[in-house]
Amino acid sequence: MRRKAWVLTGATALVAAAATGGVVVLSGGEPAAAQAASATTAPVQKGKLSAAVSKDGTLTYRARPDGSPYGVINQARGVYTELPATGTKVDCGGVLYRVDDRPVLLLCGTVPAYRALHVGAAGQDVRQLNRNLRLRGAGDAFTTKTEKALEVLQRRKGVHVNGSLALGDAVFLPEAVRIAKVTGQLGGSAQPGAPALTATSGTLHVQVNLDPSEQGQVKRGDRAQITLPGNTTVTGRVVGFGRIAQAPAGQDSGAADATIATYISLDDPGKARGLDRAPVQVDITTAGVASALSVPVTALVGKAGGGFAVEVVRGGGRRDLVPVTMGLFDTADGRVQVEGDLRAGDRVAVPSL
Repeated sequence: MRRKAWVLTGATALVAAAATGGVVVLSGGEPAAAQAASATTAPVQKGKLSAAVSKDGTLTYRARPDGSPYGVINQARGVYTELPATGTKVDCGGVLYRVDDRPVLLLCGTVPAYRALHVGAAGQDVRQLNRNLRLRGAGDAFTTKTEKALEVLQRRKGVHVNGSLALGDAVFLPEAVRIAKVTGQLGGSAQPGAPALTATSGTLHVQVNLDPSEQGQVKRGDRAQITLPGNTTVTGRVVGFGRIAQAPAGQDSGAADATIATYISLDDPGKARGLDRAPVQVDITTAGVASALSVPVTALVGKAGGGFAVEVVRGGGRRDLVPVTMGLFDTADGRVQVEGDLRAGDRVAVPSL
């Protein structure tokens, strides 16, 4: 993993040095003595190339795409008689907490509870209630079928069975959750409209913090490879970014040092089960080409007057300096896309290690 970062840094330094005249400059004719000292060669290859940002990351539980948790707003009135512990997972239809010993249910949906629901009501909130009750084809109408299915749920969960849903009977959140923080106080007053707790999804994801130079490279939907403790690899995808850039904690840093949190969902979260807060290595693929000629980054040399070239070793030991135009840097393999008078299988000089 560290080699990848070094290769990218070396390539960037090489380009910067060329711009300031800080590399060995070669012209046409016989290669310079520094070139002649090269004792090894590498092939020009044709194939797939990928550019990637490599970062240390942390496994944690997913919240909203921007990293913010779900806020649970209580609508029941009374006293908190049961509150969940941090880390507790609650499924859709489960009991989230209790007020005056009455269960407040977690129901799944994006429209927050804002009114009582009963026979005759209609709307998006009713539609998501019907989905929780698994009533196929019920649409957005609260029918007698909704009433009967709700009675079954109320009976099973110990809620007063009346076939209607009072405003304080349930909280709607987008998905099953894991409790992140409890703000309500056991034995304290439960007031309608007051925060009770915050929660995240129960699904693990990865968080990485991007430096300013990397923030323009990574975009939502980019694929990623995550190396877990034990050297197991899983794949994922960038799903969101934090809303506010933050400077490193405990440092007197300016805006140039601020990082932006980036969130990556795992294609198979089960492979990371039990690894909350574990450190991981993340390689985010930011660009790629399906088929291109490439050479090792270390094969590049500066040309007199600007630009780059590679030293092609021909039969009989003859060496030709071939001008090239650079394209994509493949940070995984330390190669760079080139265009010029080259073909796959040509050998280029590289420095001896």
